[in-house]
Amino acid sequence: MKTLTPFTAVLIAAAFAGCATNSSTSSQTAQTPPKMKMTTEIPPQITTPDTVETRLGTLHFFDGFPDDATVTKVYDNLDFERGVQAYLTGLPGTSLVGMRAGLYSLGANNSTVVIFEQLMDSKALWLTPNTDSIYFATWLDLHDGPLVLETPPKVLGFLDDSWFHYIIDFGNAGPDKGKGGKFLVLPPGYTNNVPEGYFVARSRTFGVWLVSRGFKVNGDPKPAVESIKNTMRIYPLAQANNPPPTKFINVSGVPHNTIHANDFEFYEELNQVVQEEPTESLDPESLGLFASIGIEKGKPFAPDERMKKILTESAAVGNATARALTFRTRLKDSFFYPNSAWCTPFIGGSYQFLSQPGVRNLDARTFFFYYATGITPAMANKFIGIGSQYAAAFVDADNKPLDGSKTYKLHLPPNIPAKDFWSIVVYDNQTRSDLQTDQQFPSVSSLTEGVVINPDTSADVYFGPTAPAGHEANWVQTVPGKGWNCLLRLYGPLQPWYDKTWRPGEIELVK
Repeated sequence: MKTLTPFTAVLIAAAFAGCATNSSTSSQTAQTPPKMKMTTEIPPQITTPDTVETRLGTLHFFDGFPDDATVTKVYDNLDFERGVQAYLTGLPGTSLVGMRAGLYSLGANNSTVVIFEQLMDSKALWLTPNTDSIYFATWLDLHDGPLVLETPPKVLGFLDDSWFHYIIDFGNAGPDKGKGGKFLVLPPGYTNNVPEGYFVARSRTFGVWLVSRGFKVNGDPKPAVESIKNTMRIYPLAQANNPPPTKFINVSGVPHNTIHANDFEFYEELNQVVQEEPTESLDPESLGLFASIGIEKGKPFAPDERMKKILTESAAVGNATARALTFRTRLKDSFFYPNSAWCTPFIGGSYQFLSQPGVRNLDARTFFFYYATGITPAMANKFIGIGSQYAAAFVDADNKPLDGSKTYKLHLPPNIPAKDFWSIVVYDNQTRSDLQTDQQFPSVSSLTEGVVINPDTSADVYFGPTAPAGHEANWVQTVPGKGWNCLLRLYGPLQPWYDKTWRPGEIELVK
C-alpha cells in the first residue's frame, strides 16, 4: 500500500470534513495552496478575497465559496433588489389596474362611458388631470372580439393597452383629424378578415383604456358634452348592423380613486396584469423580472412570510425611488432651461422614453408613470397648434420644495404660445392628484372666468393659503402643512414654445 505524504493526508481529511458537515464553510481554515505543475499567474481581479466589505456587511468566502451567512445575505438582497426593480418596471401596468378599478367602480365598461359634464374637480383621484377639459373614459374588454368606436369631432383622445403601450389617437391628433370617425379595435392574435371603412387599431392586450377630452366653447362645457353624447358610440363589431346604445354616466363631483397602491398591494396589482394578458404583450426581460419575485402567468402569487416581508420593504423603497426620480429628477436633459424648475419626463420629445433608438431612459419612464397618466405622441412630439405640451415644477426659484403655508407668484410673459388655451393646475404631492382645498378647481387658466390678463398679454398667477388682495381671480389656494407641485399646460402649442424664445417665469416666493 502506498504511503501518503503528511500534506496529502491533510488535504484528504479536509475534503472529507467539508463533505461531512452542514456547518458554514467559513469554519474551514484558509491556507496557501501549493504550486502545482499547471500553476500560472492568476490575475487578482478575477478572484474573490476571503472577506469583502459591502453595504450588506462583511461577506465571507473560502477560496471563492460563499459561507452560509453570505448566501443568505445576498439572496435576501437579490430578492429585495428585484422587488424594487419590479416596482419601477411594473408601474405602467399597475397604474392602469388602478385606473380600471376606478372606472369599474363608476360603472364604466365597454359601451358604458363616464363623462365629467361639469369638469373634473379635486374629489376625483386621478394622476395630474386638468380642470378645463371635458374628460370621458371607459375600459374596453376585447375578450369577446373586436369593438367599434364611433368617435366625436373636436376631441383629443387615445387608446392605451394594459401595459400602457400606445395604440392609436383619435380626434384632433388622430387619423380622423378631429372630424370624428369609425375605429375598429382588434384583440390580440386577431386573424379574421378586417372590414373596410375603419381606422384599425390592434391591441397587444385584451384590456384597453380609452380616454379623451372635449373642450369648452366660449367657456361653456355644454356644447362639447352634447356633441360627445350624441356622437360617441361603442359596440361589438358583431352587432354593427344593429348596434346597442352607448350609455353615459356623469361623474363630476363623485369621489373615486384611480391610482395604484404603493405598498405590498402593488405586487398584487401587478400580478393581475400578468395573469390576465398574453405573455406576448410584454418583453421577456420584464416578465422574467416579475417571475423572479413570484409573479408568473398561470401560477399563484403566494409569497411566504420571508418574501412578503422583503417585498413590503421593496415597495417602500421603490416608492421612495419613484418620488426622488419625480420630485428631484437628476436628469439634466429633463429641464427646459438652465437654472429652472420647469421640467418634463418626455426628454427629447420621446413618448417611448428612448434616449436613442433602442435604448430606454429608465428614470424618465419612472418619472412619467409615477406622476402622470396617458401615453400618446401628441403629448410629446412637436405638433404646432395641435395636441398639448406640459411643463412641471416641483420647487420654487430657490430650488426649495413648494410649501402650502407660503405665498408664491408665477409670471407668464406676453404672447403665451397656446393657440387654444393655457392652464396652471396645482397637485397634491402625496396623491399627484388635484390639490383638495376650499376651491373646487385648484387652477388658473386663460379660460377661467374673470381671469386677469395684463395689457401686454402676460399673466400672473398666485399660490398661497389666502388670496393676495386684488389678485383673487388669478389665485390658487394651497394648504398649510402640505406640499404641492404644478403643471403648466399649453393646448395647441405654438413655435415659440418649441424654440424656447418664450419662457415661463419661475415660481417666486412672495416675501
